[in-house]
Amino acid sequence: MWLKVTILLLLAALAISLFSGLFFLMKDTDNSGRLVNALSVRIILTVLVVALIVYGFWSGQLGWNTPWLHD
Repeated sequence: MWLKVTILLLLAALAISLFSGLFFLMKDTDNSGRLVNALSVRIILTVLVVALIVYGFWSGQLGWNTPWLHD
């Protein structure tokens, strides 16, 4: 349960980072580096989400809920 909540929170933070990067791309005229920071945060969050999903499948906390995989 906590793994799913953590993944959802990280995905929300990922979306916020995406839109903040878009905002910095449109509004910043100087080389402040805020866009690079937003992109770096987004990459880190993406790696964390993927790692948590892999851990969830490995530990059995996440699984496939598709009818064609069940015999």
